[in-house]
Amino acid sequence: MRFRFQFRLIPFIAALLLALLGIALGNWQQGRAAQKLAVQDKLTAFALAPPVALGPTITPSAKLEYRRVTVTGEFIEGWPLFLANRPMAGRSGYYLVMPFKIAGSDTHVLVMRGWLPREAEYGKLPAFTTPSGTVRIEGIVSGTAGHVMEMGKAAALAPRAIVQNIDPQAAARATGLKLQPFFVQQTGLAQAGDTLLRAWPAPSSGIDKHRGYAFQWYALAAMAVLFFVVTGFRSGAKQGDARKHDAGRSEAGSR
Repeated sequence: MRFRFQFRLIPFIAALLLALLGIALGNWQQGRAAQKLAVQDKLTAFALAPPVALGPTITPSAKLEYRRVTVTGEFIEGWPLFLANRPMAGRSGYYLVMPFKIAGSDTHVLVMRGWLPREAEYGKLPAFTTPSGTVRIEGIVSGTAGHVMEMGKAAALAPRAIVQNIDPQAAARATGLKLQPFFVQQTGLAQAGDTLLRAWPAPSSGIDKHRGYAFQWYALAAMAVLFFVVTGFRSGAKQGDARKHDAGRSEAGSR
């Protein structure tokens, strides 16, 4: 039995583009998984290392990111900021972020103190307490406070503002404070009267999800190629049958 394949340009271009798109997106998801795997390795290594004492010297985020740190100083009580759309355990709420003045200097660092539930009344801020005077806190350095989709123009930073996203540079301009270019996610047990929750999401989570997405994109690329090949053979077979039919009719007419 002879198999015929009919090459068609437009289906070929469509299948090629779809296959290239699937491969590119699959590679991107694999890259995301590799990045998070590297972060997981760092977190594992840093978890075993002693915490670093954070001083006033401005330090690039990359040098300390994911490291456990301790820092001594005091919270700037007049500048609480609330990061909105930060759910936890299925409940909507905020991350409370406050500047922290490092002892013996004019340098500050933004501390993500924890999570607070959103009140039923829209715009009403949840109650919280702030330790006064000099305190020593522990935490993990994070380059970002996470990013959520923001519709429209971002709200201006002001004390007790509810915002979607924040970065240290914008906070430095708004507060007039000298800030480290990163955040410290506060860890450790809550003190008496402290209602903040500190179950921070792991930055390395989602590795299996990215691998699953990569498999789906690679499968789409393979299906595009397979569909082009199958339809090409089907078209070739139909074309061959049509030629046989025409040849049979010509032979019958000649008789």
